[in-house]
Amino acid sequence: MYALSEEQIDFILNDIKHRGVEMEDLQLNLLDHICCVIECELEPDGNFENFYQKTIPKFFKKELKEIEEETILLLTFKNYYAMKKSMTVSGTVSVAILIMGSLFKIMHWPGAGVLLALGIIISSLVFLPLMAILKNKEISAMADKLVLILGTLVGILFCNFVLFKVMHWPGADLLLFSSISLASFVFLPIYFFTGIRKPETKVNTITSSILLVMVIILQFTLINTRPAKKQLQIKMYTYIQSEKLLANLQKQMNDSTARKKLIDGINTKCDQIKSMIIENAIGQKYIPSNFEEQGIFIEEGNLGNRFFENGIGIKLLSDLKSDINKYNSVGKNKISIEESILTIDFGDIGRYSNYSILGNINQLQLCLANLERN
Repeated sequence: MYALSEEQIDFILNDIKHRGVEMEDLQLNLLDHICCVIECELEPDGNFENFYQKTIPKFFKKELKEIEEETILLLTFKNYYAMKKSMTVSGTVSVAILIMGSLFKIMHWPGAGVLLALGIIISSLVFLPLMAILKNKEISAMADKLVLILGTLVGILFCNFVLFKVMHWPGADLLLFSSISLASFVFLPIYFFTGIRKPETKVNTITSSILLVMVIILQFTLINTRPAKKQLQIKMYTYIQSEKLLANLQKQMNDSTARKKLIDGINTKCDQIKSMIIENAIGQKYIPSNFEEQGIFIEEGNLGNRFFENGIGIKLLSDLKSDINKYNSVGKNKISIEESILTIDFGDIGRYSNYSILGNINQLQLCLANLERN
């Protein structure tokens, strides 16, 4: 058994300090461990310095101060490993749920919206924040911390945009523009100029920046592939003309018919459906005659929340179909619904655009008004 001298013990302690370990308690603990190893394994006549140089690398991977960094991490972040496990589990679960939700969406199975929403919520509100917190503890440079925070925020905003878009909630476009603006004008410049300053990350930074710019441009291109204002004007004028024609025909309808109550019910339901679709698009139930002056345009899009997950719009369509079937069963005049929206599964109504439904409902009313003219 080797006996260490006071000079050798001081040498080990000074070397520990020189290698970056500053915590006094940790210095003494390491000193104790190293001394025990040397005294137990080194022969009495062995070479202390050679043996020490072979022994000290066993305590670290790259440098000795890693032990102090790990100790500080564990002392200040006691739940580190629990959070790391939670991050891994939440990431895996969110990906699995998103895959299932996408499959259900493609197959038009019920529950697709719930699965997609759940997957996005877990990924954006659990996985991404946990990843940012854990990564933040592993980096020391403030610039790198800022890049991490901004990148995480962009990811959360974009995930929530997808969630709002899937669930047809208002504010989806605001989230999308916020995420693209933050990524383009804040995150990307900071990430680029921070990365290219370091020779070891310069090439990866340039490559990643190019890919990010491509993604942002492609996403921005998709946002701007909307109908031109002139096309929207034509569609809106066509709808307004159709409404005027309907109003003229309805003035000529026979008010004394025995089916007046049923006819009024059909028209009321049609008007309610159209009002809900228009309100979802422009925030008001009717298109004003001076919509161009007010800058109001109905862009082709979805029908709104009330036409999903058994909302009131679905119920109105179901009741409308029932009323029209009743109308067709009690008289000679019949409203043709073979090629109308009433023949589809109302669970799939979300695949149809607002203009197609507005036009279809209007055609049903025009047909009814023409049948009931004096």
